[in-house]
Amino acid sequence: MSFARHCVRHFNGFTGSWGVIQSHLLQTSLPDVPTSTITFVGSLATAATVAFGLASVRLTRLIGARLGAVAGVTLLGLAQVLSGFTTSQVGGLFGLSGVMVGLGMSLLYTINNTLPTQYFSSRLGTANGLIKFGGGIGATVLAIVVELLIERVGIPWTFRIIGFITLSTGIPAALLLKERTRGRNAPFLELAMFRNPAYTAVFIAAALGAFTLFAPPYFLPLIARSVGLSSTTGAGLVAGFNACTAIGRLVSGPTCDRIGPTNTFLITMLLSAVSMLAIWPFSSNLPLLAVFVVLNGIANGSFFVTMPTVAAAMFGPERAPVAMSQAVTGWTVGYLVGPPIAGYLIQATGAESKGSLDPYRPAIFYAGGLALVSAVFVLVGRVAMERKVLKRV
Repeated sequence: MSFARHCVRHFNGFTGSWGVIQSHLLQTSLPDVPTSTITFVGSLATAATVAFGLASVRLTRLIGARLGAVAGVTLLGLAQVLSGFTTSQVGGLFGLSGVMVGLGMSLLYTINNTLPTQYFSSRLGTANGLIKFGGGIGATVLAIVVELLIERVGIPWTFRIIGFITLSTGIPAALLLKERTRGRNAPFLELAMFRNPAYTAVFIAAALGAFTLFAPPYFLPLIARSVGLSSTTGAGLVAGFNACTAIGRLVSGPTCDRIGPTNTFLITMLLSAVSMLAIWPFSSNLPLLAVFVVLNGIANGSFFVTMPTVAAAMFGPERAPVAMSQAVTGWTVGYLVGPPIAGYLIQATGAESKGSLDPYRPAIFYAGGLALVSAVFVLVGRVAMERKVLKRV
């Protein structure tokens, strides 16, 4: 469990800080590259993380979680170090900060999601919450550290320093990992699970929700700059957002155990939708941006705890790894094209050159609308499981 917390600090820290890195790349190293292109690098990493989920499950069953974790940390750390040599080359960033980082994170994320099911059953939600809480803390700290490092040593050395830290702390932690069973005979894929209408509805809900998850941390620095705030304030908003994801991860775990993971998932997606549709479009000053950051950050962090817990609760510990991996693989398209679509909308309105929040609203409403549709599908899945409103599900 301590390794799981450690590894999520690394990969959540990197993805949660990409908005800060992106903002500086667009200002210095790659000023002529469209926003959507740089956003696509970050989304490619997160998409690869989930796209290779089923393959990562298979590999960790063959070689064991310990070796799988060492391989994941090594890929992630080396990709970060090598990215420091390609900060002026979009192709290099796609290959290293995109694909290679994603492959490393895929192994770590798979272990992070499946290992707790070997140790916990009745308190699985709490266990998942505590583990993923580490990811929120890592993302909070790294967003601030990245901004300070870029100001002092530049973007190339920021990448290298993050990579060296990942390798030097991640590999020793991976070597301490223990698992109870590899489950070598468990199926690689169980499409029969989709005969369960509740699982199918939750699968679709999560796939739609994935389109919206990284829009806030990726674009908050750009929005902050457009409404007259400094880059330091923008980084602070991202750090605050990541801190609130940590709170969401910590609180949602026990809430899953108390009121049920599906009920918690429904509340999560409703909070995400409401914060995006009713607050973010009008956040043209720091106080309103701070309110949005708190509410959406909590919902964002809760997503990563509630969704795997829902899948595990439906099928039990033996089938949970496959159920979760299938569901997480469904996030691939949303992770890959969700933020870039928002980036294209920002480009189309010329938002970066207009100095106000108005041109960002199409991208904001796009993300908020998908979050609302996602909540509707969670409700469909919840009704398919249990029609009684107050029932723990």
